[in-house]
Amino acid sequence: MVSGGSLLEVRGLTKKFSLTKGFLSSWVIRDGKIRKERKFVNAVNRVSFAIEKGEIFSLVGESGCGKTTTARTIVRLYEPDDGMVFFRGENVTNIGEKNFRPYRRKMQMIFQNPYSSLNPRHSVLQIVTQPIRLHGLASSKSEAEEKALFYLERVGILPEQVDRYPHQFSGGQRQRISIARALAVSPEFIVADEPVSALDVSIQAQILNLLLDLKKEFDLSYLFIAHDLSVVRHVSDKVGVMYLGSLMEYGPCDSIFNDPTHPYTQTLLSAVPVLGKRTMDSVVLTEEALSAPTEDFKGCVFAHRCKIKEPRCLIETPVLKEIGPDHFVACWYYEK
Repeated sequence: MVSGGSLLEVRGLTKKFSLTKGFLSSWVIRDGKIRKERKFVNAVNRVSFAIEKGEIFSLVGESGCGKTTTARTIVRLYEPDDGMVFFRGENVTNIGEKNFRPYRRKMQMIFQNPYSSLNPRHSVLQIVTQPIRLHGLASSKSEAEEKALFYLERVGILPEQVDRYPHQFSGGQRQRISIARALAVSPEFIVADEPVSALDVSIQAQILNLLLDLKKEFDLSYLFIAHDLSVVRHVSDKVGVMYLGSLMEYGPCDSIFNDPTHPYTQTLLSAVPVLGKRTMDSVVLTEEALSAPTEDFKGCVFAHRCKIKEPRCLIETPVLKEIGPDHFVACWYYEK
């Protein structure tokens, strides 16, 4: 499913979080004996995909499905529990922090909330200058500030504004500052984690267009995380659909939107209102969603809500199978 020539490859990525909180909660009485027993939830479960140079790959799905956790694990804000991440063919999954630093510079992240992702005690110029100096991309403070000024102006922050502090800017301006900070270290790959969801609708289009312009200007590749499917359709080359930590479907944007194959993808897209059309044909799910699956869960996480489920779906976890050009679906129904 992934090719050696991809800029970024994710293979079987898994991230678990403990369900037991605190020291005492991990001890249970079983068979008359006190045993230590911890349970884990698979926030990301064996996720695989590839992003080519210059591509925008979007992850979509409902809140809590693992989109952000996947992104944070890729850039090592979370350490993966299993699987591998390759950047330009190099396995960067388990290398030490010192050796990972050059890759961290090449893989930047724009966070969802521009209100909490900027240091309130630093001026805008300091915020963008700091990573330039940290990665040794300037020989002096003045050179670092000159570079910071270039990127700030490129995203629409004026020179007379750079000595101000984050609280003196609007939400849209703060997100522009976050983008400048990511650009300042000359990355090749940027994770944009719901970069417009916290902004006013009137500002969202401006930020999206800015990201697209910067992609062309600086030859960037994006992992774009969003829940607004109209935005995803507008910006994406490829789309991956997640549900409860698993990748259900993955393929070219047109294929996903025009010919959705997995029952969950069909359900997700049917819920999008279309101007001039009735929504009576929307797929309605009558069963409640599972809670996040634990590490010993078997079967398809969507099976109990699925209209085409088979007995096999309840006991065996499906794998991604290619059903068209670069179009994959995780469903036993298509094994026939």
